[in-house]
Amino acid sequence: MDTRLTDLDGDIVLHRPTAPARQLVLLFHGVGASPEGFVPLGPALARDDRWVVAVRSPFESEFGAGWQWFSVQGVSEANRVDRIAAVMPRFADTVRRWQAHTGLTPAQTVLAGFSQGSIMSLESTQVGEPLAARVVAMSGRFAVLPAKAPAGLVWRFIHGGQDPVIDAAHSTQAAARLQALGADARADVLPGLGHGIDPRALALLAGALDEGLA
Repeated sequence: MDTRLTDLDGDIVLHRPTAPARQLVLLFHGVGASPEGFVPLGPALARDDRWVVAVRSPFESEFGAGWQWFSVQGVSEANRVDRIAAVMPRFADTVRRWQAHTGLTPAQTVLAGFSQGSIMSLESTQVGEPLAARVVAMSGRFAVLPAKAPAGLVWRFIHGGQDPVIDAAHSTQAAARLQALGADARADVLPGLGHGIDPRALALLAGALDEGLA
């Protein structure tokens, strides 16, 4: 029997805690994808004390299927920042809604994104109070290199070395900048991986989440 729970605007709860919850993991997909794409990852990320939720982006994708946070039609280095800023309040509201739903705090929250989902997760750290204590960015990037590293926030970057969509250099450069700002940041570049999540990336993701509960 399928025990997944679809809840709140199409988001999918991949795992509900069976013990007092200590961590909320929010997974954010890429452009043209959907929360269902994260379903195979659920068993590897489940823990008794963890919520795992795959969040659906709010807007229908321009590619005929799936969802997105912002349009990538004609996106450029010049206009990407404004597109992200326009939708960031909605992203923050989504995170806070799940925190209210689960009773967990930003200090107990992890934002884990893939591609555009990681862009939104990363950029959320540059405005206002931090939404989470930990960000795991898979195959993603900052719109521009970060200007600040909020105290106590942990960053993990996972990127395919042969990613043809978002170059892995974005992750290594971001980690280096955050380290220079005094943050706990690390980038893992996986040889042979393109724009995707393979068993190595999944193991790194699971490890990054478990770090937050150590």
